[in-house]
Amino acid sequence: MLEDRLEAFFQKLYSKLKEYSFEPYLEEEGTAVSVGDDIVFLRGLPNATLFELVVFEREDTGLIFDLDVETAGVVLLQKRGGIKAGDKAYRTGRMVSVPVGEFILGKVLDGLGSPLEEEFSRKIEIYYPVEREAPPLLHRDFVREPLYTGITVIDALIPIGRGQRELILGDPATGKTALAVDTVVNQKKSDVISIYVSIGQKREHIQRVYQFIANYGDLSKTIFLKVEAGEPLGLQYLAPYTATAIAEFLRDKGKSVLIIYDDLTKHASSYRSLSLLLKRPPGREAFPGDIFYLHSRLLERAGKLKDELGGGSITALPIVETQQGNISAFIPTNLISITDGQIYLDVELFNKNIRPAVDVGKSVSRIGGKAQVPIMKEVAGKLKIEYAQFLEKEIFTKFGMKLEEETLKLIQRGHRYREIFKQKPLHPRSLEEHILHLMLVDTGVLDEVPLEKVTEISSTLIKKLQESLPEITKNIKTLGRLTTKEREIIKKFFSNLFQELYAGQRD
Repeated sequence: MLEDRLEAFFQKLYSKLKEYSFEPYLEEEGTAVSVGDDIVFLRGLPNATLFELVVFEREDTGLIFDLDVETAGVVLLQKRGGIKAGDKAYRTGRMVSVPVGEFILGKVLDGLGSPLEEEFSRKIEIYYPVEREAPPLLHRDFVREPLYTGITVIDALIPIGRGQRELILGDPATGKTALAVDTVVNQKKSDVISIYVSIGQKREHIQRVYQFIANYGDLSKTIFLKVEAGEPLGLQYLAPYTATAIAEFLRDKGKSVLIIYDDLTKHASSYRSLSLLLKRPPGREAFPGDIFYLHSRLLERAGKLKDELGGGSITALPIVETQQGNISAFIPTNLISITDGQIYLDVELFNKNIRPAVDVGKSVSRIGGKAQVPIMKEVAGKLKIEYAQFLEKEIFTKFGMKLEEETLKLIQRGHRYREIFKQKPLHPRSLEEHILHLMLVDTGVLDEVPLEKVTEISSTLIKKLQESLPEITKNIKTLGRLTTKEREIIKKFFSNLFQELYAGQRD
């Protein structure tokens, strides 16, 4: 009886065992031989590949950044348990990737793309690799749609199109981040999704940017990716690539994305530090030889896709810091050669209270003009010529030279344009406001108005016109053009209203 029961038990056991298959599992194990600042050298892992993710026994994670004959240099991304020499490390077999999905809109993310305040494992749609090849030329389309910053001097003279890469550069504290934040705030009424990525910035700076956008913009269409100054160098290096991977997911969904890199000077410095710690040979200004490739492979991922591929776009606004106005320094010149134009903020203009302190002479947009609407092209075309002549001849007024009447009139008009270009932070203008401001100066009614009253008077006149002629302002917004008759109506309205309200307020 016992034998029968044993036989039945073993038969049942054998049938259960047949359900399972046993195969050998090969796991590569490395050993930490040297631990430094954010860098670990591993011995072992003979099949490791560059940019592969490794996990340490104390749950720290790192990125394989350098391969030698005997060792692998690993850049730490997360420091949790504190790595020591002799600790074990294991390959994961996968590259660093970021979880993406519609759920990330309005979230604050860390350098690896994970929300800082909540779990989201059930909502993940897909993972995108942080390192990815840029779209080939055949997949790209021409830049045709404008991306409005809300800043008149930029939207008129240095226009930006969706899919463009426009560099913002200038000395410290000249308003670079403020200009980028204004651009994000201005997307409140558009369909553009904004991504702001901070690279090695102070916590107070990041919190201030967040509060500005929360108070004046639309958080539901904004993604924040923050890596503070005290976080590992590996995360500072990885942050812009992580943000670009998120932007690519949204672009592949057919959406228009604006991405702000604040700033790539600190990004280059973090890469230089990692390279020197990994004992790579230094080059100019101690930067490694591939520093140009670092930023070119990042910014080349921006662009506009063809309609058959969804028609999405990524517009990149990288920020870079200069020292004493030296735009010919190593990193600024690299980025100028990579991007489609630059907006230069001048410290002297800033100190003269001309803000935003955009130096029109040193700023350029190589392709943005193709995206301007017809009425803006018409108004800005004449403005560019007049303003350039004004900047060229303004210097003569400093020497007390006697000028011809035509030159005096040109300088007088140029000063009025400059007053119109002044804007307070977080007060973006709509397209129709841009056009009406420029047309108002062009009528000449402000030529004899004291400069300190130009802003006040122009605001009043434009508000009255918008109330009295709503159809015309609607045409500017919806059609982007005006008929000859409508332009004459606007000029006549400004002239008559000025005579009625301000006839006595002249120089």
